[in-house]
Formats: sequence, structure tokens, C-alpha cells
Amino acid sequence: MRNLPIGTQSFLKLREGNAIYVDKTKLIHQITTEGTYYFFSRPRRFGKSLLISTFKELYKGNKSAFEGLWIENNWDWSKSNPVIHFSFDALGFEERPLSDVLKDNILLKAKDFNVELIGDDLKSLLQDLIVQLYQKSGKVVFLVDEYDKPIIDFLETNALNIASENRDILRDFYSVLKNADEYLELVFITGISKFSKVSIFSYLNNLRDITLHPKYTTLVGYTQEEIEFYFDDYLQEIEVSLNLTREDLLKQMKIWYNGFSWDGINKVYNPFGTLNFLDVKQFRNFWFATGSPKFLVDQMRKQAMFTVENTEIDGIVLDRFDFDNIELIPLLFQTGYLTVKEMDVMTGEMILDYPNKEVRESMYQFLISDLARNPHRTNTGRTMRDLNVAFLEKDLEKVKSIINSILADLPSETYLKQSEGLYHGLIHLIFSYLGMLISSEVHSSQGRADAVVETPTNIFIFEFKFNKSSQEALEQIKKKSYASKYHASGKMIIGIGVNFNSETKQIDDWLEAII
Repeated sequence: MRNLPIGTQSFLKLREGNAIYVDKTKLIHQITTEGTYYFFSRPRRFGKSLLISTFKELYKGNKSAFEGLWIENNWDWSKSNPVIHFSFDALGFEERPLSDVLKDNILLKAKDFNVELIGDDLKSLLQDLIVQLYQKSGKVVFLVDEYDKPIIDFLETNALNIASENRDILRDFYSVLKNADEYLELVFITGISKFSKVSIFSYLNNLRDITLHPKYTTLVGYTQEEIEFYFDDYLQEIEVSLNLTREDLLKQMKIWYNGFSWDGINKVYNPFGTLNFLDVKQFRNFWFATGSPKFLVDQMRKQAMFTVENTEIDGIVLDRFDFDNIELIPLLFQTGYLTVKEMDVMTGEMILDYPNKEVRESMYQFLISDLARNPHRTNTGRTMRDLNVAFLEKDLEKVKSIINSILADLPSETYLKQSEGLYHGLIHLIFSYLGMLISSEVHSSQGRADAVVETPTNIFIFEFKFNKSSQEALEQIKKKSYASKYHASGKMIIGIGVNFNSETKQIDDWLEAII
């Protein structure tokens, strides 16, 4: 069996290490023949670095690395191009000014190419490097990986002044490319976020954004066909290990790791979670282990937006992201927490949703811990599984106790304003998380219960009040006939009125009745 390329970002290392390479070279070839200037955005852990590395080896003319791939017989190997490659993940700009780091990196590249540069400012150094390489070896290939890291990293630490400075430095840096068209064979820039063109690429107005282009929705990530073709040996092993049929195995893999889409039609698996699953042969949440999206969660709390499922937007909104005026939905989309569920190609309108169970569960855990103001809570998932068991066993005292234990972490200052909204947000998340374990739904539209939990034997209908009474909540369940749609199920239907008390920060009134 060939090795799994877990964490491998170097195309050459992957190929030399007998690792599986999902052949994307036909799409790569298409890019090289259709234009010169490209921008491509995808979330972290999606293979952007490997893509850039593949371009690098291709233009260096390293034919042996592409043996057996589609492009081997569809590329002119008699020529090569000088490649300038910037990987901002490896530049070390955290401790030094970005402009100084970039200057030093340009000088190192010049030394590697054996050219001597004239000038001392960033723009003149880069321009001179491009011109001299062109004169020496032909048209230049300019590759940038994680262009936005010098901005994103400082946004996440709330150092907005440094993020702003770095944005301006990058804008000047990329402006060099505008007047270098005659020297350039290809420009390919990748990142997580697509900052507004005015702020970063204002001088590079010929940059073609293929982030949502239907031709390139599968340029990174794994399609269903690729999963079944390239990883068949591993799938066979897992069938035996987990005692699953191929059909059941693929069904569970889709639920956990598939679902990322940039056109609402073509879906891909996240490589990081998928490869780790194939390695450990257990369905786990690997997305959660990649780190806490603190900046993102902070924004969701500040904007009191916790219900983002099935969000309808105009596609143009995704082009308006900038940290001077952060819009949450583009941020969630660009970081991979939301993906395109449906798209109207005539109007550009989209419906965004969580891509899969792994991402949805991660966000619920982060948000529940954050809303309860307990960032050190590490057992959110276990707590929710305990809640699941309590419902299955019809142990409503335990249900009440578990919810109260989560509420106990709420700080006093949250009750000074927007208390009811915070409770509703937290309850929504708790029951939405629960819905991944057993049938549970949370509705916010008028005329529906606040939460419904359905087990194999019972249906529990909840109505929540704030500083009122459980009797009032229970009467609302009866008066508005919330149970009517469930009568045909033949299950016992239990209405539960719940009241939250702002002084005790607990459920102080809980009333149950068989409906």
C-alpha cells in the first residue's frame, strides 16, 4: 500500500516518498493555458501549499516527479521557467517588520539564482529580481502561498495596527506585478481570506479570481470518485476493521468529512480529516484538533449571531470582506465553517450551511464553551453525549441538571443586557448539537416550539421563558398545538415548560405534562 500524505505540503517529497497523489494535473494544465494572473482561496488544511508546490516543480521542468500523471504526456518538458516562491507561513514575520522580512527573503532568492540586485526598498528589489531572472532564464513564474497570513495572524491576536500596516505593505508589494506583465509566465496567489480588492490587490486589477469558478471547484480536496479510486486499499482495510459494508462506510464518511462546495453542485472531502480517518480507522473530529477559531467565535458573540445554518446571501457579499468592517458570513465561509449548499447561477444568490458533521460539531463545541464563558471546558462533547443518554433514558431530572451545569458558567455581567438573547443562543446550540446525536430540531419562526427532541419512544417539546413561569411556557405549547404534527408517530409526547432566572442563572421553574 502507498503511504497516506498526511501533512505533506511538498509535491516532490510526496512523490519521492511513495505517497498517494490525487492527480489534479489536468486542472493545473488548464490553468496554465487560460491565463496568467490568478487568485485562489480555500480554508486551511485543504492542500493549497501542495498545489503551489506542484506548480513549482512543473515549471522547473522536473519531469520525473510527474511520471504516471496526466500531465506527463501533455507538457513541453524541453523548457523551464525561473520560479519565485513566497510561502508566508515560513517567513517568520511575527517578531520583525514584514517589509524587512520580505527584503531579506528577496535577497536570499537573488543569491540562490546568482543575481545581484540594485536598490534598497522592497518594490525596487522585487522588480529588479523579476527583470533579471527574465533576462537570464526567461519568463518568471510567481507563486504565493498564504498571502494573507501576515494579516490574519494579527487579526486573531487583536493587533489591528500591525494587521493594517501589513496590509499596506502587501498592497505595495503586489503592485510591482502590475507593470511586469511582459516578464511573467504565471502569477498564482493563494490564501484563506479574500480581502476586498481595494485593500490588497487594488493595483493588480487583472487578477482572475477562480475561488468560485465552476471549472476549479475540485482543484483541491477529494471528490467522491477520487476517494473510491485512490484510497481503495485503505477502504478495504476499514471495512474489515469496523465491520462495515462499503456502502455503509462511504455513507458515514460523507456525513463526517464530505460536503465542501463552492458551486452547490460539486462536493469535496477535506483532505486533513479524511487522511487522518483513513490512518486511525476511527470516525473522529479532526477539524476540532486544528485549533480554536478564537477570532471568529469572538465575532459571532459580538454580533450575537449563533444561528448560521441555511443562511441566504447574495454572492457579492463574499467579495466584501475587510477587517475595517468585518462581516461574519464571509468570514465563516472563507474559514471553511460555511460552504455553498445551493447556488442560483442566474442571480448569484446562495444558501450557505455547515459542510458536514465534523465542522458543525466543532463549531457547536467552540460556541457552547465560549457562550458559557468557559474556554477551558474540554468536555463539551462528553456533556452533550450525557444529555443524549438522559433523553434516551427519559431521565428529565438529569436533562435539567446538565443544562444547569452549562448555565452555571455564565458570568454575571452577561445579565446586564441581552440576557434573553444569550440564553436563546446557548439553548439553540445545545439542542442543535444534540440533533447530531438523536433527532432534535430548533425552530425560531413563530408558531413552532423552541426545541423538539425525538427518541425511539418519546417526543419532548420544549418552550423556554425568561424571568416568567414554566406554567406560561407549558400553556403556550398546548394553546399553539405544537404537538399536533407528532400525533401520528404513536410515541408518548411530553411538553416541557422551562423558565430561566437571571438572578440564580439557573432553570428555576420546570413543568412537564403528557400532551
